[in-house]
Amino acid sequence: MKLALFIEFLRARIKLLIRVCLGVLALLIVADAVLVDKEHAHTTIEHLPAFWSVFGFLGCAVIILASKWFGHTGIMTREDYYDE
Repeated sequence: MKLALFIEFLRARIKLLIRVCLGVLALLIVADAVLVDKEHAHTTIEHLPAFWSVFGFLGCAVIILASKWFGHTGIMTREDYYDE
């Protein structure tokens, strides 16, 4: 029951939650630019700040879009599929 109350608490403050998440993301990007040693990066693009964050986000987005496409091509069927 505590989890439901917590979710309702966050829903009531959604704009604040989004701002906090964007702030944490900005701090992580700054920390990546300042603290992470990129001397031994394998490629040139790895020297960019937040490269791996963007790469991970795009990878997740591709996986989600591919799974939705795959689901709509045949996995998701009507409930009366066997009644015919």
